[in-house]
Amino acid sequence: MPTERPLRRGSAFRLCLLSAALFLCLQLGVRRSWCPEEKPQGPAAGLGPPRAPPRGPPQPPGRRRVTYVRSGRRRGAEPGCCPPQPPGGPRRKAVRWHIDLQPWASPTPSLTFEALRFLKYISTSQISCERMNLSSLGGDAETTKKPWSVCLDERFGLIHRIRSKQCRLYSLGLGNDDNQFEVSMAKSGCEVHRFDPSIKSAHIQEGRRLWYHRLSVDWRDPNPAIAAHRLHSNTKKLGTILNEFGHQKIDVLKADVESAEWKILENLILEDVIEQIGQLVFEVHIHWPGFEVSGNDSTVVRYWYSLLRELELKDFRLFHTYKDLSKPQMFLKKAAFNASSCYTLSWVNTRWQ
Repeated sequence: MPTERPLRRGSAFRLCLLSAALFLCLQLGVRRSWCPEEKPQGPAAGLGPPRAPPRGPPQPPGRRRVTYVRSGRRRGAEPGCCPPQPPGGPRRKAVRWHIDLQPWASPTPSLTFEALRFLKYISTSQISCERMNLSSLGGDAETTKKPWSVCLDERFGLIHRIRSKQCRLYSLGLGNDDNQFEVSMAKSGCEVHRFDPSIKSAHIQEGRRLWYHRLSVDWRDPNPAIAAHRLHSNTKKLGTILNEFGHQKIDVLKADVESAEWKILENLILEDVIEQIGQLVFEVHIHWPGFEVSGNDSTVVRYWYSLLRELELKDFRLFHTYKDLSKPQMFLKKAAFNASSCYTLSWVNTRWQ
């Protein structure tokens, strides 16, 4: 019996040690599962996991690697090309691929109702303009063969920019069009750029304020997969030309492009280039749908009308309209609706500054 008591005491002591060790392990396990991991201290704290080292040879000291990305005005952003958006969501406008078509002019599609609505729209001024004659500026303004009218009222910015020699005119043309309007605007104090793919040289300067460029303004990007087209094409969108020339605004955009005006106008609206323009002077052709405009006759006229209503939504107002009686009196290849095949229309951006 005396030897049995020390053995019991030793067993009890070992049991206590084992229980303490088990309790300690349980405590450590509970703490590890419930407590968050400690964040690293120092300047890198909160910046996320470390990035993998850059590939390629190390850069020499004192030089930074800079990547230039051409900013597409209306294209979708490429991964990694843009800074993070501020809180509250992106501020850039959503890309538009099509204009919003207006409701049909009648309960069922009808060419007659569409044509009457459209012709009434292009024949009715929306805002009055008292001064549209360049001769009122006191310069040497020859009489032009076509009524290319700009609004020179004091309430709009064009007259003030002409007086301060800060006016800019872009003219889109094809072939041997009359250029007296451009010459008059240049003599009045405007910086004039005429784009015509038929001239012989890439750039020609005529006088102090008049330039000719061998470029055709289009509504679509050239196909990058066709090398010859990319190298030799003289076709660019107006937004691209503005970027390359470093111009932020156009006070007047004149266009006589033989039925390409509808798609060019659509591109200006979809890419928001229209907001950089003060006045539009367009010759519109309605004897056929126009380049790349498809659909039956009533659908085409609805598209034309919807384009002009888009201009109105952008605060453009029609201040002058001219029906050219010297051209064939045709409407979509028919002698109908007492319409001419050609109208000259002038709009002013009422928000222009």
